[in-house]
Amino acid sequence: MLTTLRIKNLALVTDLTLELQPGCNVITGETGAGKSIVIGALDLVLGERADRSLIRSGEDGCTVEAVFDVAKLGAPLKGFLEENGLEPCEDHRLVLKRTFTANGTNRQFINGSPTSLTVLASIGEWLVDLHGPHDHQSLLNPAKQLLILDAFGGLEYERKAFGELVRCRAALEKEKSALIVDEKTYAQQLDLLRHQALEISAARLRADEEQAVEGEFNRASNAAKLLQLSQSALDVLSENDNSLLTQAGGVGRALQELQRVDAGAASLAELHSQAVGALRELQSELSRYAEKVEVDPARLAELEERLDLIHSLKRKYGATLAEVIAFGDEAHAKLQSLESRDAGLARLNAELEKVDGELAKAGKKLSDARKKTVPQLAKAVSKQLGDLGFRQSKFDVAINSAAADAGLRELKPETDGSRPEMAAKVTQTGFDEIEFQFAPNPGEPAKPLRAIASSGEMARVMLALKTVLAAEDEIPVLVFDEVDANVGGETANAVGEKMKQIGAKRQVLCITHLPQVAAPADAHYVVSKQVKNGRTISEIELLGKKERVAELTRMLGGQGEAARKHAEALLRDLNQTR
Repeated sequence: MLTTLRIKNLALVTDLTLELQPGCNVITGETGAGKSIVIGALDLVLGERADRSLIRSGEDGCTVEAVFDVAKLGAPLKGFLEENGLEPCEDHRLVLKRTFTANGTNRQFINGSPTSLTVLASIGEWLVDLHGPHDHQSLLNPAKQLLILDAFGGLEYERKAFGELVRCRAALEKEKSALIVDEKTYAQQLDLLRHQALEISAARLRADEEQAVEGEFNRASNAAKLLQLSQSALDVLSENDNSLLTQAGGVGRALQELQRVDAGAASLAELHSQAVGALRELQSELSRYAEKVEVDPARLAELEERLDLIHSLKRKYGATLAEVIAFGDEAHAKLQSLESRDAGLARLNAELEKVDGELAKAGKKLSDARKKTVPQLAKAVSKQLGDLGFRQSKFDVAINSAAADAGLRELKPETDGSRPEMAAKVTQTGFDEIEFQFAPNPGEPAKPLRAIASSGEMARVMLALKTVLAAEDEIPVLVFDEVDANVGGETANAVGEKMKQIGAKRQVLCITHLPQVAAPADAHYVVSKQVKNGRTISEIELLGKKERVAELTRMLGGQGEAARKHAEALLRDLNQTR
């Protein structure tokens, strides 16, 4: 449930904190007081598009924060948070925060961790089901109607199983289509793959060889120069009359004579000995290096050819040798698949036949379950509509069985053994097409909901469905923004009771202008406009019993004694029926 909603610098709100209660919460107030700001703020924190014109005049940005108690949330929230690198909930508290500024900066947080708007919106779909004055239009969507029917019948498992089979079949069809080509194209593909696989395999590449080959090529191409330089260095060291080692001998004799005259010069002789040793070691290593340098035109040509091959293969098949090798492996696998095309097609057709059999069974099972669910849903919704003023109305659900039959026929192989593509009607939701139908007046045939012109009728159908689905719906918070428009009298009383009934199973947040809807609520808030320091601000207050009477009196249209007694009676009668 939503426990706290904090709004800062949004429209007429400066800094407002709303502490919500379990059950049914209603928000009332004069027209223009700012009731819709609460819904707008909730929309924002659940990932809706930010309208920067709503930032309070004179402020740089606005912030909305919502705290949810998710102890009983059915959605896989913990795993979702982990997958997206977000902090876990503490004490079952989920904290959502959204900030945006006038210069375009937009930031959102989940449990203090920064996140994307997409992730925020995904979590929002698990938490809140929001219905505005025009949201009942979603009931006109056949896909939405099918979801409602399946939710009422508890058919999510069957629906999911069917969808998995459809996805499996699509994957098999994709694999099969890659094998089904005309003979000319087939021959061209074989030639290309054979060339690619053979060219790469014949090169006998190693993923780490390029650097080694380049190094050896550089040495081989500069062999003459390397030999000349190393020989020059040897000449200076030891191989001429004025070499370093010859001169070092003279230095050594002088130091020995120095040591005989002054024993304190022994350290100089030691340093000379070390220097001579280092020169002789350098001479030895340089000689060995020179012996290894070989001017070999044939080897140079061989290395140059190898480098050219490596660069050519990289230009064709990948930026690195590892990518070239992977390309070759893939080409080899595709070649094997094409060369065994007939066997592959036979295997795929066998798998498709098996999946199609399972799909036909799953589709029929889902269709049969829906047909059993239809009269139950129709009866339950009709009863709720009776309470909402349609005492002789009729609600029904029409199922297009022909769609299911067509889907099953499409899955059967042709007489020549070929298997056609799936019909467009075979979707992941099953073979069925349905349409909600409604007859508000006795003696009139039921018509599709889309044929109903009255928004008041549509709103009440939606409310009846929500009442029926409250037990099955896993979304913990239902928000109704003036969905009671165009109703009054006894119907308004019934709407209030329906809100109360839904609130027994889900938290309800309802904005209303009707006292009959507000009176049954578990908690009543009033929004008002105040002028402070020359600025208009909106405030919200949780009402006690005395304040509720005053607000209901205002909503009843007067401040007289009769209106006050009517308000008291509304509250008293409802308390007696609880």
